[in-house]
Amino acid sequence: MTVGEELYKLVAELYPICRSITGDGVRRTLEIVERELGGLAVSEVPTGTQVLDWTVPREWNVRDAWVADAAGRRVIDFQASNLHLVSYSVPVRATIGLAELREHLFTLPDQPDWVPYRTSYYAERWGFCASQRLVDSLPEGDYEVCVDSTLADGHLTYGEHLVEGQTQDEVLISCHVCHPSLANDNLSGIAVASRLARLLGQGRRPRYSYRFLFIPGTIGSITWLARNQDNLGRVRHGLVLSGVGDPGGFTYKRSRRGDTEIDRAVAHVLGRSGRDHQLVDFSPYGYDERQYCSPGFNLPVGRLGRTPFATYPQYHTSADDLDFVGPAQLQESLEVCQEIVEVLEGNRRYLNLFPKGEPQLGRRGLYGSIGGRSDAEERQMAMLWVLNLSDGDHSLLDVAERAGLPFALVADVAAVLEEAGLLSRTAAG
Repeated sequence: MTVGEELYKLVAELYPICRSITGDGVRRTLEIVERELGGLAVSEVPTGTQVLDWTVPREWNVRDAWVADAAGRRVIDFQASNLHLVSYSVPVRATIGLAELREHLFTLPDQPDWVPYRTSYYAERWGFCASQRLVDSLPEGDYEVCVDSTLADGHLTYGEHLVEGQTQDEVLISCHVCHPSLANDNLSGIAVASRLARLLGQGRRPRYSYRFLFIPGTIGSITWLARNQDNLGRVRHGLVLSGVGDPGGFTYKRSRRGDTEIDRAVAHVLGRSGRDHQLVDFSPYGYDERQYCSPGFNLPVGRLGRTPFATYPQYHTSADDLDFVGPAQLQESLEVCQEIVEVLEGNRRYLNLFPKGEPQLGRRGLYGSIGGRSDAEERQMAMLWVLNLSDGDHSLLDVAERAGLPFALVADVAAVLEEAGLLSRTAAG
């Protein structure tokens, strides 16, 4: 089984679970993530807890929900798809006419065979989602509606996993766990983040510590930020992962600052990769990057995805299913994340120990090693660029950008020059 197939298998396992911003669906999802990682710190934050300008809401759970016709046949059934129920619907048991029922139904007229995804987190109401074709076929008459749910004091649940590095400086990786059966917009990010965390925990300890957050959207990130304000100074770089399983090209949304190291690292990786991609500027609308980048925090966090959310027809519909995501796309997204991590890990500053004139490379055997390679010219140029810009002010990413060379080549050459005694790392490096 390929890595992509394993990621797809995880998405498929998570797919049937009914998730929302609170409740047992989130807990079950985190149990599966914990199994994948071998450890997950789960936090339970009580209803009513003040978190910045928000309050942790009541916990919602659902056992069953349906709309049945006069013959008792379920024409809309939560058991068939958890998207059929508006998330956070309050309990109801009633018999109503078709006209009144229609006031509680949500459809997609432009996609008559698809079921929309709708929520009512902060307004107490109930509702059902169905295909336009089904709603159009409903005859006049009475219908039994049942929402067997609870909305009561409980907890907001989130998980975090820390891969300890050589320093306490952190890279924050965040994904949301609050959507029900939506394969791309929710589950693809969970699968890729889980595997990235596992890979970083294997082998040599990374330079940075990597903190992975599996949280409900908006209220989850706000809660985490409120509870961790004293430690946010450790966050050096960050990525929100969402929508990384569809067949579209990559989209990276820059941080609020727009020129942070994570912004430049992602731009370099995507630009050198030959993959279809676009870079977009920050806007205060989207996923949890808008919380991390709020002006009071202004963290260096961008968002990586594929097709931009709300621009593909399957977004927030039943068509965002297991056929919409694929193993190849999931694996490619993981590979891009790994390449970004490699840049962050390897981006250091050096001092040229022989800055006056050019050091004699031939007597150190460096020209000889260059001459035997098929990429000799490019490698030689990388060596000259690294020597010239190793003044303590320029990082290796600066060198790669200015020279138009792959970061991996620049980093490899820097290691060779350091071993030859021509460079030393600065304290900042």
